[in-house]
Amino acid sequence: MAKKKNKQMFYVQEEETVEECLARIAAEGFMPVRRMEKPVFEEQTINGETQYVPVSQEISFEAKKK
Repeated sequence: MAKKKNKQMFYVQEEETVEECLARIAAEGFMPVRRMEKPVFEEQTINGETQYVPVSQEISFEAKKK
């Protein structure tokens, strides 16, 4: 018997704070169960060498239905 999944991913948008994202999750009837952070890198050439420089961070929440 297959188990129903009631989980959904929510991402913090560009001009949105973490608190605003959590309020949006609650307004949609979900409860966050896990926070994940992932760095975003940019490729830059410095003195002829290619380097990867962190430029931002992607924050997402896994949430389940209340």
